[in-house]
Amino acid sequence: MDDLAIKVDFVHKAFKLPHEKQSSMKHRFVNMFRGKSTFEHQQVLKDVSLEVKKGEFFGIVGRNGSGKSTLLKLLSGIYSPDKGRILVNGSLTPFIELGVGFNPELSGRDNVFLNGALFGFSRKAMSAMYDDIVAFAELERFMDQKLKNYSSGMQVRLAFAIAIKANSDILLLDEVLAVGDAAFQKKCFNYFRGLKKAKRTVVFVSHDMNAVREYCDRAVLLEKGQIIAEGKADAVAKQYTKLFMEEDKAKPVLGGQKRISTGEAQIEKVDVSQNDTEVNITVSYHFNKTVETPIFGLTIVNPIGIKVFESNTKWKKIKTDNYKAGDKVKVDWEIPNFFTNGSITILSIK
Repeated sequence: MDDLAIKVDFVHKAFKLPHEKQSSMKHRFVNMFRGKSTFEHQQVLKDVSLEVKKGEFFGIVGRNGSGKSTLLKLLSGIYSPDKGRILVNGSLTPFIELGVGFNPELSGRDNVFLNGALFGFSRKAMSAMYDDIVAFAELERFMDQKLKNYSSGMQVRLAFAIAIKANSDILLLDEVLAVGDAAFQKKCFNYFRGLKKAKRTVVFVSHDMNAVREYCDRAVLLEKGQIIAEGKADAVAKQYTKLFMEEDKAKPVLGGQKRISTGEAQIEKVDVSQNDTEVNITVSYHFNKTVETPIFGLTIVNPIGIKVFESNTKWKKIKTDNYKAGDKVKVDWEIPNFFTNGSITILSIK
């Protein structure tokens, strides 16, 4: 196992789901003697095996409820497998659930030292890295406030900034990073590039297939607690996307209705340019009919149809003009460049 960081052999994990509340000991005894079961087994993972090599950026993908987070908790030692075994070669830092290791009644400053202690750091060591942690999290003004007054995004920034300082052999990252704002997500993804370049071992769970393609060397696809695809990140990402495409085909149209364009205006052209900080999108419209104060909007979705950006002139409180048949208009959008490499779809609506 010298070249392996993690080895998972035929792992099973199930949980008990209660059917009803046990309000008393009498209730429990009555049900037991009646042979009445008050819970059922939920099989979350079935016969899961995988290997993560040292220095590999390894992706775990799957739809909600497929068992991804349970697998990460097994890898981090929070859960124990019912069957099978998990071997971890080296120190491991999990960043898998918002709020773990934090006390909401303590200040951000105190929580830095508390969380650091859970990672095995002395107070002296945490003091030496405190300023760097706060600077990365961009929370200098808020460190003496109680954590319960932080937004979820602020908590994510602080927790991630502490976790990356642990400098362990293996880093586990769950999709909780999605809670952070666009600017912080971009900072995290830049950090991922540094991890990949330095050949750090990372296990990464995400619904963002563009990020999986860009950072991961290999990946597995979980579906209903089993691995149904394993291999190069791009191939696994395609299989993941295919699951959603098949699901969409099987879904009936709600109410038997489809959304149809009124034909009052049409998009003639969409121009896109970008730099490191922003994306510029210009949408050219041609009006076929008279329209008074239309609402111009922009929606950007990723390859599996998840919205990553949405806005319109009504939300921005921008008053538009009246247009008649034959008029042409260009609408410019400037948005932060928080996108990873890959394909996106731009939906411009009126």
